[in-house]
Amino acid sequence: MENDQIMIHVRFAPDGSVATIGECPGALSAQGWFNLLASSTTDCYETLSGGRALFRLPKLQVEQLKSSAA
Repeated sequence: MENDQIMIHVRFAPDGSVATIGECPGALSAQGWFNLLASSTTDCYETLSGGRALFRLPKLQVEQLKSSAA
């Protein structure tokens, strides 16, 4: 299905750095993947409580971002 969405969960450390993030390509650190997602997307980021956040992106866009990071 073309409109499949992927939810990428983010957990932050107490100092604000990214502790863990989903779908992270091996070529990037967790913080690097977060930075790429944050700079390459708009209206896809949702802040949650407890030092967490969520990106909701189309599957195709995630695959394109992963390939550009390699």
